[in-house]
Amino acid sequence: MVFIYLLIGAFVALGAFVALGAWLYRNYTTLSHHGIKHGPFVPLLGDMAGVTFLKEHMTDVVMRVYESFPNERLVGRYEFLTPYVIVKDPELLKRITVKDFDHFVDRRIIVDAKAEPMFGRNLVSLRGDEWKDMRSALSPAFTSSKIRLMVPFMVQVGDQMIRALKTKIEQSQVDYIDLEAKDLTTRYANDVIATCAFGLDVNSQHEENEFYKMSKELTNLTFETKMRFLGYRIVPWIMSAFQLAVFPAKVTEFFSNVVLGAMKQREEQHIHRPDMIHLLMEAKKGKLAHDTKTTQDDHAGFATVEESDVGKVKNKTVWSDMDLVAQAVIFLFAGYDTVSTTMSFLLYELAVNPECQERLLQEIRENEKKNNGKFDYNSVQHMTYLDMVVSEVLRKWPAAPVVDRLCVKDYNLGKPNDKTTKDVILRKGESVQIPLWAYHRDPKYFPDPEKFDPERFSEENKHNINPFVYMPFGLGPRNCIGSRFALCEVKVMAYQLLLHMEVTPCEKSIIPITLNMKDGFRMAVTGGNWLRFRPRKN
Repeated sequence: MVFIYLLIGAFVALGAFVALGAWLYRNYTTLSHHGIKHGPFVPLLGDMAGVTFLKEHMTDVVMRVYESFPNERLVGRYEFLTPYVIVKDPELLKRITVKDFDHFVDRRIIVDAKAEPMFGRNLVSLRGDEWKDMRSALSPAFTSSKIRLMVPFMVQVGDQMIRALKTKIEQSQVDYIDLEAKDLTTRYANDVIATCAFGLDVNSQHEENEFYKMSKELTNLTFETKMRFLGYRIVPWIMSAFQLAVFPAKVTEFFSNVVLGAMKQREEQHIHRPDMIHLLMEAKKGKLAHDTKTTQDDHAGFATVEESDVGKVKNKTVWSDMDLVAQAVIFLFAGYDTVSTTMSFLLYELAVNPECQERLLQEIRENEKKNNGKFDYNSVQHMTYLDMVVSEVLRKWPAAPVVDRLCVKDYNLGKPNDKTTKDVILRKGESVQIPLWAYHRDPKYFPDPEKFDPERFSEENKHNINPFVYMPFGLGPRNCIGSRFALCEVKVMAYQLLLHMEVTPCEKSIIPITLNMKDGFRMAVTGGNWLRFRPRKN
C-alpha cells in the first residue's frame, strides 16, 4: 500500500513538473511564434539575470536588446516570465502611442488595488475608463496657470537650500563644501513636494523631519519592497490572490492622514492655498476645469508634453478619499526621485562642462539685470539656454529607461523587417516596451550621444528632432501629466543654485559617472555624485 501511495505521489509530481515545463515552453516561445527575434534568456529570469545578480543595470539590458538586431523594426525580450515586443521604429511608435492609442490604453499591473489602494488607485495604475476619467479630472491641475501659482513656494524652498549651503560653508572654515549632489537635490525635491502638494512647510536641508523620513521610506525601496514589486512583475496572480501589499502600513497611514487631515482642516477653516491639496479638493467637487483662455504654453520647455483630448473631457465621476490620497502620493512617488535625479545629473554635467555652466550663468545674470532681480514663472520659462541645458540632461539621462503599454485588443504591428512577409499580430494581453534610453542614445538620431551638447536643442537645431525619438516624459495621451511642473521645478532650482554657487568636481568625484548595478532598476550613480559647491563672488 505504501508503495502504491509513493507511486501515485511520483506520478502527481511528474505531472506537475511536465505541466510546468509545458507552460514555460509555451511562454518562452511566444516571441518566436510571432516571428520576432530575441536574445538569450534564462528560464524564470528571462534576460534579467544580470540585473537580478547585480552584474548589470537595466539600461544595459535595454541597449543590448535594442542594438542586437539593427535591421529589425521589432525585437523581443523576456523580462522574467513576461515577453515584450520592443518597438524600434519611430513611425510605428507614433501609431501605438497616438494614432491607435485605443489599442494601448493601459500599462501592465504594478500592484493590486485591493491590497494597496494608495498605489493601485493612482493615475499610473488605473486602466480603461477609470484612467480616462481620472486623467481628465487631474489634467487641469497641471496647466501652466496652476503651476505659476506654485513657483513662489519653489523659490522659498530654494532660498532655504542656499541659506543652508552658505551656513555649512561658513562652518567648514574653507570657502567651499563637498556634497553628494543627489542628497542635496533629494532634500530640495522633498520640500518642494511637501509645500506644493501637501501644503506642509518643512526644511529638510537642516533636519530629517517626519515627512522627509517617510518620503525616503516610500522611495528608497528596501529589499523586501523590491521583492514584492518583482512579485507583481513576475507572478502578479499569486501576489493578488494573497493581496500582498508592497509598502509598510505605517507609510500608507502617514500619507493618508496628511492628505485627509489637510483637506478636513481647510474645509472647516475655509483655508485657500494654491497647491495640490486644493486642486484635488476642487477635482472631487467637479470644479476643476481647463483654462478657458489658453491651454498651451509655448515657453514651458522643449521637453514638455501636451495634454491630449482625453485629458480635456469634463467628467462627473465621484472620487473617494483614498482615490485622492492615491493621486497625491503618486505625485510624491513619481516626482521625488525622478526630479531629484534629473537635478543631480544636471549639476554633474554643468560641473564637468564648465563652459556650459558659464554660459548659463551669464543668461541667469542677464535675466536678473533685465528684471531687476525679479524671479517668477515667466522669467524662468523664457530663458532659452536654460531650456537647452535641461532638455539635453533629459536626453542623456532620462528618468525612466523603458516604459510599457498593454495591448487591450488585437493589433497589427506590421512586419518585423523588410525581408519577412508575415505581419506580427499582437494579441490582447500582450505588451510592447518603448526603450527611451536606447532612442536617446542612438547615434542615428543624436550624433555622438555620449557627449553633453545643449546645442542639439538650440533654436536652429531643435526643429530637426523627431518628437518620437525624444520622449523624456513619454508619448501620447498616457504621457507624464506632471511634465510642466517637473521642468519648472528643475529650472527654478538650477536658476537659484547657479546664481549663488559655482559647481565643480572635487576629489571624490568619479568622472565619468556610471549607473550603480547594485540598484539596477534606478538611476543611481556608482559611488555617489560628489561635487564641490563654492559661493560666487559678486
